This record gives sequence, C-alpha cells and structure tokens, in this order.
Amino acid sequence: MLSQKTKYALKALLYLAQQDENHISRTIEIAEGASIPKKFLEQILLDLKRGHFVGSKQGKFGGYYLLKDKESITLADIHRLFDGAIALLPCASLNFYERCSDCVSESECLLRHGLMIIRDETLKAMQGITIASLVKK
Repeated sequence: MLSQKTKYALKALLYLAQQDENHISRTIEIAEGASIPKKFLEQILLDLKRGHFVGSKQGKFGGYYLLKDKESITLADIHRLFDGAIALLPCASLNFYERCSDCVSESECLLRHGLMIIRDETLKAMQGITIASLVKK
C-alpha cells in the first residue's frame, strides 16, 4: 500500500498539473485544493523539490510549480521517493537490493524468483501511469 505521505505527494502533483503552465501555487492553495493538511504538505513539497519534481519561488507571490513535465512523472518515481523499494523483499529490489540473511542460495530461492516477477509487473504498471495520464481520467 502507498503511504499517506506518498498519497499526499501524488495529490499535490495532480493539483499542480491541473494549473496553467506559468501558475505558481501557494502552499495553502495546494492544501485546500487537494485536501491535504498544510503541516504535512510543507514537508512533502520540500521532498518533491529535493527530488527535482517541483520548483519554488520565494516571496510575496511565491509558491510551487511543476519542474518536470507531467508526462514524465510516474507513480514509480514518487513511490520510490517517499516509500522506497517497489519490490516486496530487499533481495528482489532493483534499486534497494540487500541479500536476505536467512537465504541459503539466492539463485535457487523460489520465493525470490516469484517476487521478482511481481516486482517487474508492478514496476511496469507504475511506470506506465504518469501524472498527466491521471489528470486526463
């Protein structure tokens, strides 16, 4: 399951994606428009900024805007930023690989092979869903 933080991040990105191209959205505007508690949103926006998904402008008319094209931001990108690995076990992960301490042989582990198939299918689906595709629905 997605964490609440990831869900809020996706809702914030969806809100920003629906704004006019040059629009800069204030934090309170995003919070109210996307039904996200403001205190959580501020940290989420900072994380999205560090991940280079959104940019910000300081000052009286400052706020946030999409830095990356909404066609290129995928569910997989945001899941990995906030929740980490897509794989169900570290030994099946592409980006967060760790060997299982109780595994005798990875090459013969039936569980690992099954979970790698699940990871591949989940990743394929998550990479196929962009912020833009969600906005179009």
